Amino acid sequence: MDMPYRENPHLLASAPVVVGADGSEGSERAVRWAAETAAQRGRTLLIAHGLDIAGLRSITGSHLAIPPSVIEALRTRGREIAASADRLAREVAPNLEIITEISEASPSRLLIHLSKSAHLIALGATGNAGVFAHLGSTLLAVTSHGRGSIVVIRDTGAEPRIGKQGPVVVGVDGSPVSEAAIAAAFTEAAERGAELVAAHSWSDLRFEEFAGEADTGFMGTALETAEDAILAERLAGWQEKYPEVRVTRKVYLTGATQRLEYWSKTAQLIVVGSRGRGGFTGLLLGSTSNFLVQHAHCPVLVAHSA
Repeated sequence: MDMPYRENPHLLASAPVVVGADGSEGSERAVRWAAETAAQRGRTLLIAHGLDIAGLRSITGSHLAIPPSVIEALRTRGREIAASADRLAREVAPNLEIITEISEASPSRLLIHLSKSAHLIALGATGNAGVFAHLGSTLLAVTSHGRGSIVVIRDTGAEPRIGKQGPVVVGVDGSPVSEAAIAAAFTEAAERGAELVAAHSWSDLRFEEFAGEADTGFMGTALETAEDAILAERLAGWQEKYPEVRVTRKVYLTGATQRLEYWSKTAQLIVVGSRGRGGFTGLLLGSTSNFLVQHAHCPVLVAHSA
């Protein structure tokens, strides 16, 4: 179970929805999504932009002074980006309370810092990247090292609106990290008035790699029954805390990543932990989280343990 409500900074009424803005198409989608989320939940929207002055100094060489005109140009561009994001957000929610923060820090450092007290962090990503590097170092750093809930909004060919259609789907692998994902998923389902689908796979193998899956017979049925009982036990406390959330349990023998990608075609949100079973602290993201952030058909929430 997570920490009591009064001690969880991400659930405080004062915790804002934070969105990273850099002027790209991806960040514009994230701004619209974040504005709609903040408006529906009665929260402030914080638009954040990092100038990365230190990064500029490292490029030019620490022994060289950056002309004041260059720094002022960066600040001017930052203000323009923030103002544009503000206008986009007000198109979505005219009465929304909006604040902006322009920092000399790098975008990733700024957003990781803000994630400590944010309700959630929203980031935009563009395209169906073949490798994570294509999504950008900021997105990778924040989804890996941020706190609380980090939501990635990809270009899926449709406007990523916060609707009432489709369930919230959470991947549960039995690891301690998945407890954070369960907590975030129940919170999101309650906020949205949505059904929660808890999907658990006994093995991470792909469908075609699991020899004899179609012929497992009684053994396969018994295994599914046992895993379903474990899943039910893991969810029980959360169902008591959120009695209004209708929960459907799905247990699969194989293919955790592919099952969740399939669910993303009809879900309004996929929730995963920052690392999966067998993950090491030094690794940035688990393989399932990594894949879904790149390929899911709906927004993906990466949940971090407290």
